[in-house]
Amino acid sequence: MDFSFGEEQQAVRDLARRIFADRVSHERSQALEASGEWFDEELWAELGRAQIPGLALPEEVGGSGFGILEIWLVLEEAGRHLAPVPLLPALVLGGPPVAEFGSADQRARWLPQAARGETLLTAALHEAGSADPARPRTSARREGEGWRLDGVKECVPAAQRAAAILVPAQTEDSVGVFLLDPRAPGVKLERQETTNREPQGRLLLSGAAVGEQDVLGDPARGGAIVEWIVERAHVALAALQLGVAEEALRRTAEYVSSRKQFGRSIATFQGVALRAADGWIDLEAMRATLCQAAWRLSQGLPAAREVAAARWWACRGGQRIAHTAQHLHGGIGADVDYPIHRYFLWAKQIELTLGGASEQLARLGSLIARSERAET
Repeated sequence: MDFSFGEEQQAVRDLARRIFADRVSHERSQALEASGEWFDEELWAELGRAQIPGLALPEEVGGSGFGILEIWLVLEEAGRHLAPVPLLPALVLGGPPVAEFGSADQRARWLPQAARGETLLTAALHEAGSADPARPRTSARREGEGWRLDGVKECVPAAQRAAAILVPAQTEDSVGVFLLDPRAPGVKLERQETTNREPQGRLLLSGAAVGEQDVLGDPARGGAIVEWIVERAHVALAALQLGVAEEALRRTAEYVSSRKQFGRSIATFQGVALRAADGWIDLEAMRATLCQAAWRLSQGLPAAREVAAARWWACRGGQRIAHTAQHLHGGIGADVDYPIHRYFLWAKQIELTLGGASEQLARLGSLIARSERAET
């Protein structure tokens, strides 16, 4: 079978790689962190000029009309360079769900500017005490000609920059998804800083009003919309983790090849070589499971088990490679001013966002068990 990417896909990957290589550096990241910022405005503007934010949006709204495979390639490069820009919200969480499920008015209102990177949409999927975004504790009830939202959402990516946030909420008998203005009355946004220093938002909703025109899709079938978003978000995070892990391992191989002890390169020591080899095996397993999950989604096939497997490998493999990279760098690996430390923080943040390996293993086991019961 031919697993190679087509010419257009390779061109997308090469474009993203070139922009990140030109604009992202250890020194630039240090300067952003020292300033208290995280998002690189100059890099985001360059990505907008290259039409990367609109990669997965329809051509009729100014996008490129690509899908999850191309998103994978861009996010892998973003992870490789630790690019501090809100690509996950732009490419997965916000615009594509509006393109897929939104009304004509919603698409016209939000997507042309989102395709140019001028407007950012994101989604509030996480809640304390609820591991399933499709079963939210946040409530939505009809009030007048619209809806009233109450609840708390945690760790909303790019919340401070977003023009609107997709909020899943429990209605009287189902789940709805609502396009919420984060600056509307009844909404309070608190800054949260994550493991990799990325600012996210804690969204507190107390009687936040949403009009009927801002309900995404059928409010009685919002659970399916949430699952659609979550599957693609998890594949996107696995792609980001693949880039982080691959670059961390490459840098580690370069370091142990040049570092000498007892008159020879430490890469020749058996213990070092075995740790590096285990990292390479983890990396290839991450790539293979990601490929399967992304391909099935691109073909419109059921992919719950494949996505769960990719999530597990992104958590477990990413964590092991990050630890290997830091360990094989020795004392300098623990220096927060040395680049490898940032790869460790990103790998850990992605693992935490995905829920951790144990949770994914339990989920995968449940999916397999349900499938076998259905077949019998």
